[in-house]
Amino acid sequence: MKRIFFWIALPALFVSGVYAQQQKFTMAEATSGQWTKFRPETRNFVQWRAGDAAFTYIDKEYSALYECKESGKWEPAKLLTLQDLQAVLSASGDNALSGLKLSYFPYQYKWLDNARILFSASEKDGVVYFIYDTQNKKVLSSIAVPSDAAEQYISDTHDNVAFTRGNNIYIINANGKETVVTAGDEDGIVNGSSYVHRQEFGIDRGMWWSPDGKRLAYYRKDETQVQKYPLVNTATRMAEETPIRYPMAGMTSETVSLYIYDLQSGRSTRMETGEPLDQYLTSITWDPSSQAVYIGILNRGQDHLRLKRYDAASGKESVELFEEKATTYVEPLHPLVFVPELKNSFLYQSEKNGYNYIYLVSTDGKQSKSLGSNDVVVEEYLGYNSRSGLIYYIGTANKGLDRALYAVNTKNGKTTQVSTRSGTYSVQMNPKCDRAFFSFSNTSVPSESGLIDLRNGKEQVLHTAENPYKEYDLPRMELVTVTAADGKTPLNGRIIYPSGFDASKKYPLLVYVYGGPHAQLVTNTWLGGASLWDYYMAQNGYVVFTVDNRGSDARGKVFEHIIHRQLGQNEMADQMAGVQFMSAKNYVDKERIGVYGWSFGGFMSISLMLNQASTFKVGVAGGPVCDWKWYEVMYGERYMDTPQENPEGYKKTSVVENASKLEGKLLVIHGAQDDVVVMQHSMEFINACIKNGKQVDYFLYPDHKHNVRGKDRVHLNQKIADYFDLHLKKN
Repeated sequence: MKRIFFWIALPALFVSGVYAQQQKFTMAEATSGQWTKFRPETRNFVQWRAGDAAFTYIDKEYSALYECKESGKWEPAKLLTLQDLQAVLSASGDNALSGLKLSYFPYQYKWLDNARILFSASEKDGVVYFIYDTQNKKVLSSIAVPSDAAEQYISDTHDNVAFTRGNNIYIINANGKETVVTAGDEDGIVNGSSYVHRQEFGIDRGMWWSPDGKRLAYYRKDETQVQKYPLVNTATRMAEETPIRYPMAGMTSETVSLYIYDLQSGRSTRMETGEPLDQYLTSITWDPSSQAVYIGILNRGQDHLRLKRYDAASGKESVELFEEKATTYVEPLHPLVFVPELKNSFLYQSEKNGYNYIYLVSTDGKQSKSLGSNDVVVEEYLGYNSRSGLIYYIGTANKGLDRALYAVNTKNGKTTQVSTRSGTYSVQMNPKCDRAFFSFSNTSVPSESGLIDLRNGKEQVLHTAENPYKEYDLPRMELVTVTAADGKTPLNGRIIYPSGFDASKKYPLLVYVYGGPHAQLVTNTWLGGASLWDYYMAQNGYVVFTVDNRGSDARGKVFEHIIHRQLGQNEMADQMAGVQFMSAKNYVDKERIGVYGWSFGGFMSISLMLNQASTFKVGVAGGPVCDWKWYEVMYGERYMDTPQENPEGYKKTSVVENASKLEGKLLVIHGAQDDVVVMQHSMEFINACIKNGKQVDYFLYPDHKHNVRGKDRVHLNQKIADYFDLHLKKN
């Protein structure tokens, strides 16, 4: 077991180059090696076996399912191999299963009880869901979903799968019978898609099975009034237009309804959520009875949320449980959680009191108890132990750097931090919530995994990964604290020092920035939250610096909401506080400071190049927002209100309006198929630079969307590195 050492007198944690060798990263390694070649070994796809003191995982070769049991002192033992599973499928007599050729052990699996596992596996003709009996070594049932099925969800009763094909919903059962839930071909009417409200508000699905499997709730999106935005595909002989529906801030938005389909009657019923129709429907959650559904209704201004319950059969409103208002914005991100042992109540998450807390709310809405603690931001609800009355969750610690395991008593609200080490925990609870499997890392520990006995809090490490960089020159990294521009708020920062660092020398400073909401770049994890490309740049002579400014994630409501109606302003001030912090270091060459970021970070990079032209000599901005009036409704209006409501804010934050301030060397990169930050942003910025006589470099990835992926990302990273080498490092 590795130990963690702290330098108590210093406000920082270190990763040192103890194992440093001469070998350096290739650009390909710096691009993807962090998740492949250099990924610390760990237990993959861990699931607790229901009703037994055992958990399972899939080995790194994806060749077998291993089991670790308390009776076996948690030593791994093969439970089911890929070959054995394939043999059972081939001999099943089921056409879909016998034709299923597994190239790897299916990692999408779930224990239904002590003996049965629900698997899903992909093959050329589609996805097959099947239940495997580990005791009798046979398949009990299966459902084959056709290859043209897109989003798909199996019912909790495991006898039906709902899926989308085109803009419609279908249900298929074990006999292969398809039921049409929606039928229509009108352009702009979309059923069952998770791409509703542009996947803001924590939306990650568009269909929800009732607990009894007899009803299906689904979104119906009407975007017929949303203006089409032209994207152009140049890969054809004659370029083709591939338009998308893109609701820009202040313009006509989509309208969304929630319907419930009854399998017995074959009818769909619309929930009567009222008007205006461009409101947002969030936090969709079935009542355990399967007779009602809960909907969070958020106004388009995103400052007034009402949680209501609707009768599933009639669609009529049963009760409004509560409302939540804010002078900035309300952002529901989580569905409700019903715990069987907590009768007539549910768990609800909100940051209404300053930090994201869990609340225990009665189903009539008359009682609500906060289960929060100080500045701890709840990141993930894990489970409830009915014997102890404790709820477990992952929350922040150490000013947002850490992720710790907490327990809170539902009766008295007392919160206890269960995990003991500083770093980042991810946890999976067993069904009884008296044991937890954990994975852990910090700046000194690549990866550890093991068990926490929740009855006494004792931690048992079962596996410790080796340092995957022991043969490489991994530059030294340090986590630091920077004071924000307000003179009081501590910000988390990260410095990566150049290889062979010599404090008597001068080095160029490269600032990597994102800066926007729902993102945190600096963490107490292995590599400190940095990408391997950052370390590549440090290997090649740069000091690489990042600071999480106010407006970023995991620090509470006041910390984030300071950005409201003025995106980029306080963020820039805090980035400059970070630059001043670094400029005070003798080893930083104040005449060679550059900045790079993507998306919101691209917006920040250009903003800093324009507004702090005397500081930043070189910048690279990828997929940048250049004027928030061209960004989509849901995100843009949350943070900026509409252009009609906040014209001065939009003008002040527009880099197009401020293009005349450009002095340094700037490279702007965009994907021509970008459907998130459309290319109009960068094109209009380039146009403004031309009109103002400002030289700017521009590079386009014709086939890519908002992110450049695959092997082309190596090309992207090389281009960025070369640009800084040419204009910053050598000057």
